[in-house]
Amino acid sequence: MMADFFASGHAADLILAVLMAEALWLRLRRGWHWRAVAALLGPAALIVLGLRAALTGADWWWIALPLAASLPLHLMDLSARLAAPPKP
Repeated sequence: MMADFFASGHAADLILAVLMAEALWLRLRRGWHWRAVAALLGPAALIVLGLRAALTGADWWWIALPLAASLPLHLMDLSARLAAPPKP
C-alpha cells in the first residue's frame, strides 16, 4: 500500500499540497509578497517535482531540470536574506 503510494508519485503530490498551503498562509496571513514566498518555497517545490519524476520513472532530464531550476530561486532567496538588515 505505501509502496504504491510512493511509486505513483502521490507522496510527492501530498508534499506539494502542504507547500501550497504554506505559501497561501505566508501570503494571506503573514502578508508576505509573492516574490518572497516563491523565493522561500520555490526551491523546495522544484526539488519535490524532481522527486516525483524519479518516483514515477521519468527520464533523467525530467529529474535534472527541476533540480537545476531550484538553484537560481535558492540564490535569490539567499541574496535577499543576506542583504536584509539583521533583526534585533
